[in-house]
Amino acid sequence: MFQVFRNAWKDPALRKKILFTLLIIVIFRFGAAIFVPFLEPSTIKQMMGEGTILNYLDVMTGGSLSNGTLFAMSITPYINASIIVQLLTVAIPALERLSKEGEEGRKKINKITKYVALGIGLFQAIAFYIGLRNTVNETTHKSAVLYTEGFDGVIAAITIVACFVAGASLIIWLGDQISQKGIGNGISMILFAGIISRVPDMVINLIKQISVAPQNWFFVPLILVIYVLMIAFVILMTNAERRIPVQYAKRVVGRKMYGGQTNHIPIKVAMAGVMPIIFAMSIMSLPATIGYFFGVTATSGHAFWSDFIALFSTNNVVYAILYFFLIIGFNYFYIAMQYNPVQIANDLKKNNGAIPGYRPGKPPSEFIHNSLSKVTLVGAIFLGIIAIFPIIFQNLTGITGLSLGGTTILIVVGVALETVRALESQMMMRHHKGFLE
Repeated sequence: MFQVFRNAWKDPALRKKILFTLLIIVIFRFGAAIFVPFLEPSTIKQMMGEGTILNYLDVMTGGSLSNGTLFAMSITPYINASIIVQLLTVAIPALERLSKEGEEGRKKINKITKYVALGIGLFQAIAFYIGLRNTVNETTHKSAVLYTEGFDGVIAAITIVACFVAGASLIIWLGDQISQKGIGNGISMILFAGIISRVPDMVINLIKQISVAPQNWFFVPLILVIYVLMIAFVILMTNAERRIPVQYAKRVVGRKMYGGQTNHIPIKVAMAGVMPIIFAMSIMSLPATIGYFFGVTATSGHAFWSDFIALFSTNNVVYAILYFFLIIGFNYFYIAMQYNPVQIANDLKKNNGAIPGYRPGKPPSEFIHNSLSKVTLVGAIFLGIIAIFPIIFQNLTGITGLSLGGTTILIVVGVALETVRALESQMMMRHHKGFLE
């Protein structure tokens, strides 16, 4: 990986893209330090209880949520909008046709997704404002919102909601700039930067817990070993693939013979990357968001609804089970959206390719479908285990500093590998371009 970055840095054009990506990340972190007016950060931090969904979102936003800054909502509106639009693509024929129109169709769908994200961002901003207004400091007995009554309260509400929505919109724009002019996927890089920025706080939190309970020092070597093994496991499963052999028939064109080669179709075990986990996390955050919209929390005193929202606390067994099965479901959904076995089989046939042992027609598509299903199941279980293992570890040891370790490691490693692959492909493309010139 370091060799790839070193080689990329030597190329002036790639060095410019790397510096541009770093500049956007710096702007993102600068925005994460701009406080929204009329908010009291010390009171907001009381909402971020360890093991709650808000604490989860706080890690994903790089601490912006607990500090009440401009980027408090981060990329969550865009992720939720992506899920909704992809679901509607299957249900609405017009969107399905757009998805098959190539680059122009993808641009239109991306534009629709941004508009949907704006609507979701407005809803979430209002929900966060109501939740903040109903949060009272246990010491000062004051609301997290400085002004809640009269004309000043209206101005404060409009300002807070507008800042949250503007911050979410700006993050989407920054992500697009990285995708177009930088390295890798912009939204993934923003998420990566937010998580990495929280690592020092997570380490400090873990040290504090161990200092309070000295017997927990026993777990330090175990935690380090677990982190190393998880990173190795993630890299292994991310690079693992099932190769379907393909034989191309020989054909004569003029005096030359073409074809006859043996190749393969690679099916990655974790081909969906971190998207199923991000999708599942966004869905699991909805009950808490809706609860705050109506002023209901896990400790608000409303018996039924408080108990219901408490089920979606990240240290809850019910949460872990739902989270696990949602990841599996979204993994299958994402793969079904990206890969069509019938289309793959037809493309093979058009290029005089065939899978050894299967005659052209329905058998190849069935074989590809069965292979995809098996590999997808393995990849989904892998993602689920990585995501819920820290929850199990937390409940067994009582150490909460690692409650998000599995997901964050998966995202960080996944984005790092994706970025390395993007650099390698661009270097290879530039090499061939220079050779042809």
